[in-house]
Amino acid sequence: MTTPCKYNKINNENTSIMHAILFKILLILSSIAIFFSCSPEQHKFKIINATEQTISKPKESDRNFIKNVILKEFEEWEGTPHKMGGNSKRGIDCSGFAHHMYTELFNINVPRTTKQFFTAGIKINKSQLKPGDLVAFIPHSYPRHVGIYIGNNKFIHASTSNGVIMSDLGNPYWEKYYVMSRRIIKN
Repeated sequence: MTTPCKYNKINNENTSIMHAILFKILLILSSIAIFFSCSPEQHKFKIINATEQTISKPKESDRNFIKNVILKEFEEWEGTPHKMGGNSKRGIDCSGFAHHMYTELFNINVPRTTKQFFTAGIKINKSQLKPGDLVAFIPHSYPRHVGIYIGNNKFIHASTSNGVIMSDLGNPYWEKYYVMSRRIIKN
């Protein structure tokens, strides 16, 4: 017959404590994962059908959230060179950049080409622009160009000459070739 070792009790207590700690850590990690996967901000945006006649007026706090999310992602892409048909940080075109921003940030299924972007969402007046709206241009040297409005007369886009940059709609070049604005995000 073997005598119980005095350390078995300590080992059993330590094992129980470690199991309790691991359980709490797993519970916390699971809660965090559930929170981020079910975050209301991630799911409250949807694309507007081109035939939709009415649109709910977005709350200013929602548009500030949209602007902040877009600007944070823009910081990661700023300076990425332009590459026709490109879809990565090695090179991207204007529609690829807009496509990335809407699909990755807001989980919105949007077109990939500028031609298709010209009919996405609903057309709005320039005076109605809010962060997250699409701005469209027909420059003399390119068939079509798109960018994403971020507020204060600024928009971000993949420029053919400077890559991913922020520009001002008041710039005479962009004023001259501006053709329309489209609301893609409805919240």
